[in-house]
Amino acid sequence: MFYKRKMKYRSEETKDKISAYLYISPFFIIFAIIGLYPAIFSIYLAFQKWNGLGDMNFVGLQNFHTVLHDPTFWKALYNTIVMGLMGTAPQIIFGIILAFILNQAFLKFKNMFRAMIFLPYITSMVAVALVFGVFFSSNDTALANYTLQFFGMDTVAWKTSEWGAKIAISIMVFWRWIGYNTIIYLAGLQGIPKELYEAAKIDGANIIQQLRYITMPLLKPFIVLTVFFSTVGALQLFTEPTVFLGAQAFSRTEAMTVVMYLYRDAFSLQSFGTGSATAVILLLIIVVASAINTYLSSGIGKRERGINHEYTWKKAL
Repeated sequence: MFYKRKMKYRSEETKDKISAYLYISPFFIIFAIIGLYPAIFSIYLAFQKWNGLGDMNFVGLQNFHTVLHDPTFWKALYNTIVMGLMGTAPQIIFGIILAFILNQAFLKFKNMFRAMIFLPYITSMVAVALVFGVFFSSNDTALANYTLQFFGMDTVAWKTSEWGAKIAISIMVFWRWIGYNTIIYLAGLQGIPKELYEAAKIDGANIIQQLRYITMPLLKPFIVLTVFFSTVGALQLFTEPTVFLGAQAFSRTEAMTVVMYLYRDAFSLQSFGTGSATAVILLLIIVVASAINTYLSSGIGKRERGINHEYTWKKAL
């Protein structure tokens, strides 16, 4: 009798486990089809010569050799790193400052300002490209060139010059993603006890000291998260330069990124082998860069840890 009850219990437990796995199985099935399989197939293609239609020919490491000895690839990698730094690094700094301001009790119309800052993130890229295309037009009457002339500087051919294209695209990236980082930091700030700031004010700490000795150390997990996402996003930069440059995106190298180089090889030149090899190389670069940035950002606030008995801002007073 006891054995039958035990078997029945185990049977019900097994059914519950099977039901749970069935409920979550659609996600894993879809992920395997549209995520895992393309990634594995791309690694396989990196060692093949294939134009997308004919037979595949195994070429070993020849695709990697071709990519690594192509000056255009190194130019694209240089562009990616430069535009990534110019477009994403300021997001972290200004994102923390904006979040700190939006979290102040004296600020009125907080919800309106938060919506305005987050609005670029949900704006259509077509609309963004049209606006920035007009703003950074090469005409002398364009707003960017008109502003330069107003301050006595020469006009810039934004879409064809070496640094003009990089600056314009970096500003577009910064404008579009600053709100995303600000909202993440704002969520982190709202989790910091207000008593810490009140005690700091009583001890005579100013806003800069509060930001340095309270906000930054306690925002460390959010900073590490945004640094990781920003690093990955910067190295995968594709949409902004492609939409901004339009028809010239894949024919010029002033602002070509690694993903654009990959796309050109695979879908314009029908060289899926070198395109896949570029994807594998980019994956390795992303892993290394993300690890380095995460390690560096994880050191924020180490000296200001442990706000329990003696507050860290007192060290600055």
